[in-house]
Amino acid sequence: MSLIAFEHRARVFSETDFVPTRPSRAHRWQGRLLKGAGLVLLPWMGYLAATLPTTEAVAWVTLDSFEALALTAAGASLVRADGRHRFPVAVAAVLLVADACADLATAAPGQETALALAMAAAVEIPLAVLCATLAVGSRESGVGSRQPAAGSREPGVGRRVGRGFRPVT
Repeated sequence: MSLIAFEHRARVFSETDFVPTRPSRAHRWQGRLLKGAGLVLLPWMGYLAATLPTTEAVAWVTLDSFEALALTAAGASLVRADGRHRFPVAVAAVLLVADACADLATAAPGQETALALAMAAAVEIPLAVLCATLAVGSRESGVGSRQPAAGSREPGVGRRVGRGFRPVT
């Protein structure tokens, strides 16, 4: 009986006690850009699957699938002002740089190399830089910063406040 009374007095704060803030205009724009880049990869994967030999097509379509998944997940998180955008944008940045390097390393001399260089310089590397910037951006940037919900006290994940407990710091 005392355990029930004791638990009644204690309050547990968790992630559900926080509400996300509204995304800034820049983050909404960046989120839409990332989602669009992820969606543009879908027809590109179809083109690669149709024109490359089977073994090469499997490798490139797999890489581009992971890129598309990371970009659309990151874009959706940014548009919603969800603080969980950092992991998918970091993954997307790494995949985009790997894609650019693999394109340049496997391109045949001449026109293929020029096309791989142009795609890396105009699309993949700038997009990777944007993703890396978003991944390491400051916590006070507005996206993912959270404010306490109405009625809650000091924020803290898993912090118990009540009789018999000390706040965890």
